Amino acid sequence: MKQEKKISVAIIEDVDDIRTNLREFLEGQDEISSALAFESMEEFFAQGSIKNPPDIVLSDIGLPGMNGIEGISMIRNLFPDTDIIMLTVFSDGDKIFQSICAGATGYALKGTPMPEILKAILEIKAGGSYMSPSIARKVINHFVPDRRVRGEILTPKEKSIVEALTEGLSYKLIADKLFISMDTVRFHIKNIYRKLHVNSKAEVITKAYRGEI
Repeated sequence: MKQEKKISVAIIEDVDDIRTNLREFLEGQDEISSALAFESMEEFFAQGSIKNPPDIVLSDIGLPGMNGIEGISMIRNLFPDTDIIMLTVFSDGDKIFQSICAGATGYALKGTPMPEILKAILEIKAGGSYMSPSIARKVINHFVPDRRVRGEILTPKEKSIVEALTEGLSYKLIADKLFISMDTVRFHIKNIYRKLHVNSKAEVITKAYRGEI
């Protein structure tokens, strides 16, 4: 069996704790060959990255000196095979779309669990893209800003469950959030599938993002 090539990562983050925690976590993962950390874009470009560009860059937006969005464009020009994931506190539409237009392949909010960040890295390295669920919803809303609220056939409880599904919550977390049992969650989801004429959670989420619920 052909062994998968491990992934090299560069972290560009000016907050010491976040930078250190990310580096230490990623260095401990079997899929990661190296995780180098930098305080700024200038430091990233100065310390040998041009000779050995990483597979993935995790970058903040609000950096000292050159900001993350400016850095994306430079990275894409210098290293066309390098993918960039923005990891930032900014969740407003302008920053999201500036990042995507500059060439970011992923966008996640700070506070995203470390295993989810690893998942994002692996998905992007495999040729996909990644966005935090709340960010993906903002992107969808941008393309369908005038969508009408539909799906009155769903009860308020069922709509609450659909909203929880779009947030990426598991059945257990939905049960905890709504103070109901997991069996009750399954009962409502079965009814949701029937009413919406779908067969999977992914189809429910897609309908929600399209404004069809």
